[in-house]
Amino acid sequence: MSKEIEIVLPDGSKQKVRENTTLFEIKNQLQEDAVVGSIDGELVDLSTPVKKNSEIAFYDCTSPEGATAICQLVSLLLEEAIKAQHPEALFAKPQREDQTIWVDLRVNQPLSALALKDLEYHIKKRIKADAKIESLTLTVSEAKEIFKDNELKLFALSELEENRLVFVYSFGDVTEFFLEPAALELATAKYFSLLKVSGAYWQGNPDNEMLQRVTGVVFAEKAQLLAHLDYLEESEKRSHQKLGKELDLFMFSEEAPGMPFYLENGLIIRNELQKFLRELQAKYDYKEVKTPLILNQRLWERSGHWDHYKNNMYFTKVADEDYALKPMNCPGHCLIFKDRKRSYRDLPMRMAEFGQVHRHEFSGALNGLLRVRTFCQDDAHIFVRRDQIEQEIALALKIIDEVYKIFGFEYAVELSTRPDDFMGEIELWDEAEASLGKVLTDLGYKYNINEGDGTFYGPKIDIYIKDALNRSHQCATVQLDFQMPGKFDLTYIDENNQAAQPVMIHRAVFGSLDRFLGILIEHYAGAFPFWLAPKQVALLSVAQAHDTGVEELFQEFHAAGIRVEKDLRNEKLGKKIREAELRKIPYILVIGDKELADGSFAVRKHGSASVKQMSKAEFMDVLKQQALEKNHQSY
Repeated sequence: MSKEIEIVLPDGSKQKVRENTTLFEIKNQLQEDAVVGSIDGELVDLSTPVKKNSEIAFYDCTSPEGATAICQLVSLLLEEAIKAQHPEALFAKPQREDQTIWVDLRVNQPLSALALKDLEYHIKKRIKADAKIESLTLTVSEAKEIFKDNELKLFALSELEENRLVFVYSFGDVTEFFLEPAALELATAKYFSLLKVSGAYWQGNPDNEMLQRVTGVVFAEKAQLLAHLDYLEESEKRSHQKLGKELDLFMFSEEAPGMPFYLENGLIIRNELQKFLRELQAKYDYKEVKTPLILNQRLWERSGHWDHYKNNMYFTKVADEDYALKPMNCPGHCLIFKDRKRSYRDLPMRMAEFGQVHRHEFSGALNGLLRVRTFCQDDAHIFVRRDQIEQEIALALKIIDEVYKIFGFEYAVELSTRPDDFMGEIELWDEAEASLGKVLTDLGYKYNINEGDGTFYGPKIDIYIKDALNRSHQCATVQLDFQMPGKFDLTYIDENNQAAQPVMIHRAVFGSLDRFLGILIEHYAGAFPFWLAPKQVALLSVAQAHDTGVEELFQEFHAAGIRVEKDLRNEKLGKKIREAELRKIPYILVIGDKELADGSFAVRKHGSASVKQMSKAEFMDVLKQQALEKNHQSY
């Protein structure tokens, strides 16, 4: 007869149980809603027996430990479902990020997205049958023996210490290992959805083989799953790639992967963004410059990019000399500063450029306008004396705040500190980090510290905007750089007629104009505010008899600087209105006898079924006011 041992529960109470009683049995006795537990602080699955006097705890599916456990259980069930349909399938170790899971596998024939429903059905049948999962705890060395015929698993195990313990689970015809325990009760895995099938390079390296990837999401509660699926549906409606095609904004070609082609409508928006920021920068005495697309390799060696960034750069030869397409504008701006003598009276010197840059990205990382290989950076570099640092950082943050208020963006702030591969002296880094932190504190910003995420030449302030779906995007940045002026031997003559080295502030507001446009497309779901809309007013003729009047109005609107289009087709009026709505034109005017006779309009705003009667003069005033104020609100 087994002896009794004493367990201590999280509330401090004690209880006697038989030796080798499992956590599952204790959980049931205590009526705990748990999916994993711990014994003396060590996380284990519920099949684990308690062998001695111990402190135990339980974690339900809403805890971080429980969330991991149910995600791993669904991964195991997914592998079993795939194996049932494709016995030859060989799986890599499943991966997880928050509620998202994915399984990469080698299979004889590509999986189809149509297979997702069949896989879900299979998993749900297995959950309903409540089949048993076999559980083992092994060392990495022992696990390697189990997975000796699967080089994908062996690679993952090879990155672990030989004596580390891993959790090994068998279900049906599959065996898998995890670093944390999985849930063992199948019913806890019922709130999941499989989302897509895609290709994925092994280990994310394009030099490796292409595997198949099945991605899904897992939640603890049904309401959470349904809310997430609604979010995904709304995200799909707002997809900038989908809307970019529908609204004729941009395109991509296999002849230039990751390099956007802007169509007329997209270029109008991009030009308006540049015009807006250009005018704002001019108000604050920024001088706009333009630097070459390619510069000699010597420059990049001098700037430090060769040592710290060359894997992200493109290279070419000109007259047998090595050149690089610029990934950043800062070295070119340093050359402009160095071109002539500068006085302390010239500082701060605010230099801005809408510079086209090129950076290498793996093909698997490309994502429409959000991740490209060439983009326009709204770059600025401010050369300052040390006593001007804080005021110039404050001004840069003021400009960023003004811009983001125009778009209605809320934002969060991070201070990113010295990375491992930093350039320069630690003392200068400490001074730079302190300066950035002081400005943020003095201006009343609440900010987080992002340890080790600064650039190689200096710490930075990163701004994260929140879009309409509450997604976070890092766009604006302010970076303080003591290093590059030294690399380029930049000097100015100070008030004592001595040579002194300036400090360089890197500043971007949009960050990447292309990426910012992609964010705006999704934020507005393609329905841009009036000042940004590619076409601002649509004039629809009721009948052919009204074409001449519509043509005259078209010329009048056009002369007033309004981006207007006309629809004189011999089509039903309802169809014309629907198509103008699909193009998300802010205002639609239907022009018939009445409108031509009395000079008033029945103004239809995009997304609204109602119309508002306005005189032509009144309507034109509304449009001019919205264009001037960059107003999000319509009449």
